[in-house]
Amino acid sequence: MPQTMPPVVHIPLLRRGRPYRSLDTVRTPHYRTGEPFVEISQANVGLIRRDLLDREMPRALLAGFTTRELFAMCARAADLFAASPLPLGDTTQSPEDYVRQVSATTGLPHVMVRRNMHKIRTVLAEMETVVNGLTRGLDLRVLDTGHSEGLSYFPRGESLGVVLPSNSPGVHSLWAPAFALKTPLVLKPGAAEPWTPYRIIQALIHAGGPPEAFGYYPADHAGAAEILRRCGRGMVFGDVSSTRPWQGDPRIEVHGPGYSKIVIGEDCAAEWEQYLDVMVSSILENSGRSCINASGVWAPPSHAAEIAEALATRLAAVVPRDEADDQAQIAPFANRALAERISQTIDGDSAREVTASFRQGPRLANFQGCAYLLPTIVLCDSPAHPLANREFLFPFASVVPVSQDALPRALGPSLVVTAITHDRKLIARLLASPDVGRLNLGAIPTQRISWDQPHEGNLFDHLYARRAFQREDSGTESPAQAESLPHKR
Repeated sequence: MPQTMPPVVHIPLLRRGRPYRSLDTVRTPHYRTGEPFVEISQANVGLIRRDLLDREMPRALLAGFTTRELFAMCARAADLFAASPLPLGDTTQSPEDYVRQVSATTGLPHVMVRRNMHKIRTVLAEMETVVNGLTRGLDLRVLDTGHSEGLSYFPRGESLGVVLPSNSPGVHSLWAPAFALKTPLVLKPGAAEPWTPYRIIQALIHAGGPPEAFGYYPADHAGAAEILRRCGRGMVFGDVSSTRPWQGDPRIEVHGPGYSKIVIGEDCAAEWEQYLDVMVSSILENSGRSCINASGVWAPPSHAAEIAEALATRLAAVVPRDEADDQAQIAPFANRALAERISQTIDGDSAREVTASFRQGPRLANFQGCAYLLPTIVLCDSPAHPLANREFLFPFASVVPVSQDALPRALGPSLVVTAITHDRKLIARLLASPDVGRLNLGAIPTQRISWDQPHEGNLFDHLYARRAFQREDSGTESPAQAESLPHKR
């Protein structure tokens, strides 16, 4: 008997935290059946512009809470997000509903949605630790009073506008600290993943957050651009083409491809087998959909080929599984044409695909009527190969032979570098490189995040700037201090 699909859920806009059903809607299909699964209200440019005329009132409401009160709200929201029914338009969404709904539109297996759900819960529950990491242990009274012990910070903008992706729910943990940093949020969700930002907002509101501090505006490209233009500060997620217009705009923090890598030093190359699990998990976890997944393993030429074969042997065993299977490790593509284009791109760049010798069938596979790209390892001949520094939306990695003397210059911009080496000179060069965003020294998977440190950029520095500050009752400088001050001549 054919399975009947549940009625289509409607997700409204949130205007100052309050639901608003728009006449303009889009429908996002179920990844497997292609049938409409969710209807999403759309915000036009005029509505967004009108709603963002008054950005001072929402900020004033958040400023009325102490940081301690906001941390407590986040802790309550963590439990609500992970374990309680929450409003979703005219209906209620349970945690299990959320898991099934995210899976239905993104293709992520249930087990991966739950892992991402736990990741978001952890960030909300540990918000004080997260903010202390972002502020480098700053006395947070400075956010409550504007100054503390000779320090003063001021907000760079009245709100944070965020244009979000659809690849994985875990990315939403990056903007959530803005709430605890007293910054109203204006969110444009991805078309295939509208669920998570809506649920986080509802959890924060039901934990005591002021509804007026939240805007949720599904929109087209013009609406997304309006949000980024109108908000004082912004974040944008996407591929190279969609983020290019915002490169160089100091108001916008750009989160594009990560090009994250594992680097094996010459001193550890002979023991590479000890680190195979780290390499596999860095490539495979979360179906390779995150910017912190490794898309390259850079190793001495003497061991690159054998590393590629070992990775290919392990990854060729990964096969598509049912969305409810807890052993599922890869996700399908909701857009078959995208999967076909990616596969053609890899074939067209003429690197040796090592996994082809170990798996059954082609890279582009069909399972339950859906398109999958099976994990792929290619062996490049040099760092100059077109696939040496590419990133795709599935478990893909290039193994690149590289002379240690060429590191880190040859790596190019890399969000995360896991460096497996004890060589002090190489470590010093990596530490000095402006192209390395996060550096893991030792056998640490690229996707392992320490929440007491910034992940990509620093949200506090993006939202706040330090000002020069002194007050009459703070005492006068000593003669030595006075001598050190610049004088007008």
